Amino acid sequence: MKNITAPSAVAKNTATLLITCPDRKGIVAAIADFLFQHNANILHADQHQDAENNLFLMRVEWDLAGFSFDPAHFSQHFAEVSKRFNMEWQLKLSQKPLRVAIMVSQYDHCLADLLHRHKNGELVCDIPLIISNHRDTEALAKFYGVDFQYIPVTKDNKAEAEAQQFALFAKYEIDLIVLARYMQILSPDFVARFPKKIINIHHSFLPAFIGARPYHRAFERGVKLIGATSHYVSEVLDEGPIIEQGIDRISHRDQVEDLIQKGRDLERVVLSKAVRWHIESRILLYANKTVIFD
Repeated sequence: MKNITAPSAVAKNTATLLITCPDRKGIVAAIADFLFQHNANILHADQHQDAENNLFLMRVEWDLAGFSFDPAHFSQHFAEVSKRFNMEWQLKLSQKPLRVAIMVSQYDHCLADLLHRHKNGELVCDIPLIISNHRDTEALAKFYGVDFQYIPVTKDNKAEAEAQQFALFAKYEIDLIVLARYMQILSPDFVARFPKKIINIHHSFLPAFIGARPYHRAFERGVKLIGATSHYVSEVLDEGPIIEQGIDRISHRDQVEDLIQKGRDLERVVLSKAVRWHIESRILLYANKTVIFD
């Protein structure tokens, strides 16, 4: 079944430029002058300097109405500026929303939240595919008109299951994979195929309580705060660059079930923020860290 883009996805016609380069004088002026010379109306601009790593990072978004050339030729026009400052850069166009696949197991709270926010236009992207190793969320996917693919995973068929998943990602031209409580460890091959394109929600305040059953471990430890962490998936389990975290206070009266409920509320919010910031091109990664631009 074909998924429909959120209505607000067609409301903007902007370009967003993300830049990383060695820090030096004149970078902002050069970018502003380049855009001015090509009749760009800058809507948002934000920057960050990392003195320890001598890095300059920037996000600039502009209205494409009246822009003097086709963004398809941006590389050609921007070559002189990017070479002068030794820039690594990415250009994102609002008229080409990202295509997102969601992977989920049995817990549906994060999936339901993402689908609801997408339907309401908060997540401006396409969500054409949901993959699960259980059938628990099939009815939810059908309600939102998203293709649901059931692919069971066992220790004996993991490679075959991932091959099916890869084929679906290619078929649906997926740009971003969201693990909405998908309770399987991805293989190194899976992670290598989609660098910086897999977002996970971990039901713990990383780096504390990594792995499984963190709420039970937190309860046993007698913590006073619990949290949830969204992060990019890397080859090392639960150690990818952190995007967002949320916390809630715990009382001595709270039992494991209370921690789990509070944690699920945090997971929904933390994951949706991470996905929104990614699809809005607000994240730059460096040194296993993230910069989140306003």
